[in-house]
Parts: sequence; structure tokens; C-alpha cells
Amino acid sequence: MMPARHFLPLLALFALLLGGCASMPRPAEGPSYRPVHPPMVQAAPTDNGSIYQSGYEVRLFEDNKARRVGDVLTITLQERTQASKSASTETTKSSDVNIANPTLFGASPRFNVPGIVPLDSNRGNSLETGISSGTSFAGEGDASQSNSLTGNITVTIADVLPNGNLVVRGEKWLTLNNGEEFIQISGIVRPQDISTGNTVASTQVADARITYSGKGQLADTQRSGWLTRFFNSAIWPL
Repeated sequence: MMPARHFLPLLALFALLLGGCASMPRPAEGPSYRPVHPPMVQAAPTDNGSIYQSGYEVRLFEDNKARRVGDVLTITLQERTQASKSASTETTKSSDVNIANPTLFGASPRFNVPGIVPLDSNRGNSLETGISSGTSFAGEGDASQSNSLTGNITVTIADVLPNGNLVVRGEKWLTLNNGEEFIQISGIVRPQDISTGNTVASTQVADARITYSGKGQLADTQRSGWLTRFFNSAIWPL
């Protein structure tokens, strides 16, 4: 059986790998962002006249907007966020405790401490004592962040909720010379917010989840190595 001390290097290596892989971004690839096709419904045979055909009517006074599962909708990205935060904390605490020599039977006790020489300097000790302490703390931090994302992405309607709202999702991939960039979006859209051009602003998408990232050589050069990520992770105690 392997001694316990031989497992320590393996555990340390395993912790390094976990800390390095914890912050690696991964694109949400999968069927959740793939286009949704409308269900195939077998319509019952109907008797149509020579002029009117059921299911082929033309809406003369209604815009051609996405409203059914599988219809496409263009989302105009108008995301812009800016945040800043500043904090400063400073505390100071000090305390002093002085205990005078008590008086017992009309006199203040004096005594010698055994084992301390010379005796001349060890005379006249009393019970008087004093305690003093002090603590101080100062901390300051500043943080600021701003993001901007503009463009267009066309998605499909994945579901129609009972209240008429539309569940949309989709993605767009761009293949470059040394990598790929992708943008993924999902959320809920009100039919009333869709314009006559079959577009809606991203600021009007409820429960919006927008991902913009990339993978490949260009994305790898902008990401720190796994050992650097380990030392910057919460696992590193310092």
C-alpha cells in the first residue's frame, strides 16, 4: 500500500488543475441555441370554395411580424452598461485600564518577589497594575466598469407562452482567420414591442441572456495560463 506522504504531490497537482480549469469560459454550444422548426400539423380536410381557400388568407391591415414557433425575429443589440464603486473604511480603538494599589487594614501592601536579585531592587513591589491596548484598520477600494455591444442578430421563436409573449433564442458564429467569434442570446419578447420591420431592441427583451466570446488562437492569447489562474483563484490562500 502506498504511504500517505506519496499522495500529497498528487493532491497538490489535482488542486492546481482544478484551480486552472475553474475560470475557463466555455461557449454554450448545444441544441438550446439551435433554430426551432414549427411543428408539422396535419390539417383536417376542409371544403373550400372556388375563390376562398382556408389557410391562404392575406392580412391586408396587419404587419408581417413574427408570431409563431419557428418564425424569425431580428434583435437590435443596444447594450451599454457603466458602473463605478468607491469604498473607504477606517476604524480606531484604544483602551486603558489602571488598577491602583489597594489599601488593606489601613496600609498599602508591599512585598518582594521571590527569586529576583539583587534584593535591594526587589523591595517595595505593590499590586498596582495597568493595561493599555490599541487597534487600527484602514481600507480603501475603487472599481469601475463599462461595456458596449451593438449590432444585429436574427433569432427564432422557440415557444409562445399562454399570455402571448414569445420565447426567442439564437446564435451567430463568425469564422475568422485564426479563430471563431460567436454571440448567443435568449429571452422573452412582447409582440407589442416588435416594430413593423420585424425587429426589437435588446433592451426590450425580458430575462435576456447575452453571451459574446470567442475561441481559437486569438482568444487563447488573451487568456492567462492555468497556473496563473490558479494563483489568482480563491483556492490560493495568499
